[in-house]
Amino acid sequence: MTDRKLADAGARGHRSFGAKLAGAPITWGVCEVPGWGLQLPASHVLSEMRSLGLEATEAGADGFLPADGGELARVLSEHELRLVGGFVPVVLHESAAREPSLERARVQAQRFAAAGGAVLVSAVVVDDAWSPRVPLGRDEWRRIADGLSRLDAMCAEHGMTHGLHPHVGTLVQTADDVARVLDETDVTLCLDTGHLAIGGVHSVALVEDAPQRVGHIHLKDISERVAVEVRDGRASLLEGTRRGLFVPLGDGDARVAEVVRALDATGYDGWAVLEQDAVIEGDTGAETPTGDMRRSIDFLRSLGTEHGLAALGGAGGR
Repeated sequence: MTDRKLADAGARGHRSFGAKLAGAPITWGVCEVPGWGLQLPASHVLSEMRSLGLEATEAGADGFLPADGGELARVLSEHELRLVGGFVPVVLHESAAREPSLERARVQAQRFAAAGGAVLVSAVVVDDAWSPRVPLGRDEWRRIADGLSRLDAMCAEHGMTHGLHPHVGTLVQTADDVARVLDETDVTLCLDTGHLAIGGVHSVALVEDAPQRVGHIHLKDISERVAVEVRDGRASLLEGTRRGLFVPLGDGDARVAEVVRALDATGYDGWAVLEQDAVIEGDTGAETPTGDMRRSIDFLRSLGTEHGLAALGGAGGR
């Protein structure tokens, strides 16, 4: 996608900056992708998040945290955390699968709202098994656009924001996919600095040219050396992650500092979720990514408050 296509597709605007930093369970290997790897106990992950000074988290994969919204809020409160919202894969391009998938999303929206969450992040998958991408026709794209609109309305009914996550291995992955979604829908995006870079999208251009379409942020950095293998289909997302695809902020090629400064200039005031997709394998006593997370937080702090990063730089060890 060219910078011009982004500019044509997005609406310009400016808001007062005040981003809030949160964590994500996938940093500790808790992932919605089937067969991803070992999932550490919630008590372990939440305790490590809090030790980093984080004050909020996304919900993680099904089964990681309680299904009941009230119980979910109680568990997070025990760790002095609150809920940002959560990630929900949806099947929208097939008529038969769309209604059950939207119903599951509705249940999750109710759960997140009951726990105090503000954001539902969707990703448009081929099926519940996350099968490889398939070509789409006009009718299938129309169903996706309609489904995204219904998700917008569903979240609004619960006082929440819906953000579409362009994501490796889903039907909205590439630069052309993102441009089409921006052009044919009103959905806001979860701007994931890592997944967008792998998909060939320039996050800085997206922020600068379509600021009103940025509704949520996932901050991560990538190794382009590994990303090119994933982009070209020589490695899956899981294989790439095992090979070091995701690295601490500032160590990679996703231009994270430039993205943050661009967000500052647009006045972004939503959540910025610190993510570093990880695969945990072997003994549960093995080293976890807490050290890398601390390095990422230090990197954000190093950018300085002149870029509106007082909130982002506020997290740290307790």
